Amino acid sequence: MIIEIKDLYKLYRGNKNPSVDGLSLTVEEGKIFGLLGPNGAGKTTTISILCGLRSFDRGEVRIAGYSVKDEMDSIKPLIGVVPQDIALYPTLTAYENLKIFGGIYGIEKKVLNERIDELLSLFGLEKNKNRKIVHYSGGMKRRVNLIAGLLHRPRLLFLDEPTVGIDVQSRHVIIENLKEINRAGTTIVYTSHHLNEAETFCTSIALVDNGRVICNGEPKQLIETEHAENLEALFLLKTGKDLRD
Repeated sequence: MIIEIKDLYKLYRGNKNPSVDGLSLTVEEGKIFGLLGPNGAGKTTTISILCGLRSFDRGEVRIAGYSVKDEMDSIKPLIGVVPQDIALYPTLTAYENLKIFGGIYGIEKKVLNERIDELLSLFGLEKNKNRKIVHYSGGMKRRVNLIAGLLHRPRLLFLDEPTVGIDVQSRHVIIENLKEINRAGTTIVYTSHHLNEAETFCTSIALVDNGRVICNGEPKQLIETEHAENLEALFLLKTGKDLRD
């Protein structure tokens, strides 16, 4: 297992209810794993803990056998993180942005230049690499945002809403290339509210609500077991139809 979480608990100061309440799950290496749930279910907190961005109150969290609590320095080189917010410098070009991120990862200059060219070509951005990010469309920004998390060839990639708010063509390019990256050996952990996308993209999922896992497994099997029409119907069946603001 590349991810092991046991009885994870996190209560934010000032809150009555925990954001994560005894959550346990595992992720097999090589999977495309969807962590799905309504707003406030605990997804973002769980991902933040896995990435070392949040502390937790109790439980055990391991990535590739390393403790997130005590061995984060060994974990960081293994993971890539692509946040929902665009984490790019708008007044710099795509190429300049990626050079900065590659430098942070400590990638040797020649290797980095080749890797940037490879990924820009893969995601259809090679002709626009010298344009400033401020002049990019939403879909183009998303693709550069994703490339930044792939430069160092991570063993484990975290994606938070990687296709939110973009055009159909960009979404198709992103999803198809992520499938290829997964086939090459990178495990992907993915959160999204696009349940139709998640149903076909993910090889396994966990539905979470109120900080707990309420069901997990392969999407098709879960849908069949609950006699649901699709993943969206299963989601509503398990989490209810009340609004989550």
